[in-house]
Amino acid sequence: MLIRDLLSRTRPAISFEIFPPKPETPIETVFKTVAGLKELSPDFISVTYGAGGSSRDRTVEIASAVHNRWGLVSLAHLTCMGSSPAEVEKVMEDLEQEGVCNILAMRGDPRPDGGENHFQHASDLIHHIRRGHFRDFSLGAAAYPEGHPESPSLEEDLLHLKEKVDAGADFLITQLFFDNEIFFRFMDRIRALGIAVPVLAGIMPVLNARQIGRIVSLCGASIPPRFARIMSRYEHSPEALSEAGIAYATEQIIDLLSWGADGIHLYTMNRPDVAKRIMESIATVRRTLNGSSSGV
Repeated sequence: MLIRDLLSRTRPAISFEIFPPKPETPIETVFKTVAGLKELSPDFISVTYGAGGSSRDRTVEIASAVHNRWGLVSLAHLTCMGSSPAEVEKVMEDLEQEGVCNILAMRGDPRPDGGENHFQHASDLIHHIRRGHFRDFSLGAAAYPEGHPESPSLEEDLLHLKEKVDAGADFLITQLFFDNEIFFRFMDRIRALGIAVPVLAGIMPVLNARQIGRIVSLCGASIPPRFARIMSRYEHSPEALSEAGIAYATEQIIDLLSWGADGIHLYTMNRPDVAKRIMESIATVRRTLNGSSSGV
């Protein structure tokens, strides 16, 4: 199923993100993750795109397994910077042969060797796809409620986001955030710009103090005072911090769903046990919103 079609009739959607294991780790480890997540009935599962050939191949293999082995809608990440048009199309051809026709188009990192980058922005990739053989794929793009870390301003980043949508992105998935008010203001601003596609809010439960440092350095997510107090109080108690982090993420999700978010994209960190705890906690909320008596 194409995600654009799924989102046209399923709101709010719930999706999970997983990542390929390192090349030296058996791929079966992530298959156990997928099996655990399938029990939670997500609307789709996204598979990140690792740097380097073996990781990229694993993205295709995992995305295929999500679709063909577990019968779930699969979204494959595809980065473009450092790749030629022929390399991009080869990956998409491989995905199409496996029945995976949903792509999250991303820029990725510049080539470390300083070589030519044919694609400068994710919008270039989206535009390229929409003009070619794979034009009928459903294409998603990344959104940054607090602005991309490399962008001079949020205003300029929002204009780049509109370029992605104008190029042909069907839906957006946001970078993680910890303050829902930032997301609400972001949504007001993009709707005012005429961006009308569905937006899934990215949520990551924080399970340890080390994770916070990585998050802030990589994506620049701000830490609201309430969340900072939780992290400070329990940073030396791993079990308490994990429990508090899951509870905080759950409260975020309930608030987002109550506000009317198009969907939630849960960064699972390949932890189906954590996803299960969150999904169990929001089960009644989802049933109420969906007007259904079915389970999670």
